[in-house]
Amino acid sequence: MVVKDGHLLVAIEAKSQVGPSFGNNFNNRTEEAMGSALDLWTAFREGVFNGGIQPFLGYFFMLEDCEASNRPARIREPHFNVLPEFVGASYMKRYELFCHKLVLERHYTAASFIASDEESGIKGVYKQPANDLSFSLFFKSLVSHVGAFV
Repeated sequence: MVVKDGHLLVAIEAKSQVGPSFGNNFNNRTEEAMGSALDLWTAFREGVFNGGIQPFLGYFFMLEDCEASNRPARIREPHFNVLPEFVGASYMKRYELFCHKLVLERHYTAASFIASDEESGIKGVYKQPANDLSFSLFFKSLVSHVGAFV
C-alpha cells in the first residue's frame, strides 16, 4: 500500500498457489480477489477515502508450474454449460483467464501472472504465460499511476 498526503495511491494484492489442491484453492483465490476489489471500490464510491482520486489497484499472482497445474481440469456441468474457454483448460490457463478478466472488467487496474517450478523458482526463475500480464507491463502501469502524483 502506498499512501501520500492521506490519499491511498496504490494497493496491491499478492497471492500465490502451490499444489496439490489446485481445484479448491482456485475457487478460494478467485473469490478473495473479487471480494477485495469489491470492498475497495465500494468504499471509494461511497467517499470513504481519497476524495475522488482513484487509486491503482493491482493483482499479482504466482502459480507453481508443475504437472498438476498444467493438465486439463475436470469439468462438472450439473446445471449450466461451462464457458468454452474453460473446456480443456488447465489451472495455469484458468488463472491466466481470470487475471485477464479482472482487468477487462475493471476490477483491478492491472494484473501480473507468473509461474515457476519448485526448483528454479527459488533461484528467481519464472515464466510469464501471457505477455499482457507480464510483470514489466504491470510495473510500468504502476509507475505511471504513481508518477502522476509525485
